[in-house]
Amino acid sequence: MNLLSNELSKRKMAFAIAALFLITIGMLLWQGRVPFCECGSIKIWTAAVVSAENSQQLFDPYSFTHITHGVALFFLLWLFARKIPLRKRFVVAVALEALWEILENSAFVIERYRAATISLNYYGDSVFNTVGDIFAMMLGFYIVSKLSWRWSLGVVIVLELLLLYFIRDNLILNMVMLLHPIPAIQAWQAALSGL
Repeated sequence: MNLLSNELSKRKMAFAIAALFLITIGMLLWQGRVPFCECGSIKIWTAAVVSAENSQQLFDPYSFTHITHGVALFFLLWLFARKIPLRKRFVVAVALEALWEILENSAFVIERYRAATISLNYYGDSVFNTVGDIFAMMLGFYIVSKLSWRWSLGVVIVLELLLLYFIRDNLILNMVMLLHPIPAIQAWQAALSGL
């Protein structure tokens, strides 16, 4: 079934997703996350990875990793819940991404990022950025629902390579560094940012 077919189903899906956004925003504010960048500006995009605006504006280079989240969640849900209609899997993917965003912005995970990666000044995402990250995941899920698995894999590889080239980080490196920091990678990443 098409992700956006059936008017009643679309309304139910939109209501569920809106509710997930509101719950996530409420949880993040309760955790003490700032609504917008404390730098005083609100932007749709910032390319500056080593700046006070990274993870604070709506989209940044790390938004592309959230597109990859959408691809991964599509295939995980296809693998383990393929009998569930696509639109319901989409809502589940949004819920899982929202849960990740709440966890990612917990004090424990923020401290882990600061200790294990080059993100020494990382203090969590703004709520605005989190909304952008969830939208990026939704875009990834939607794109992959229209592509074959080969094209989807190609999208992920291209995104990961581009991020590796431009910011010396990507989803795979981020996971590696969070789970088992490698000093050589940390030094290589820090060299780009002048740390």
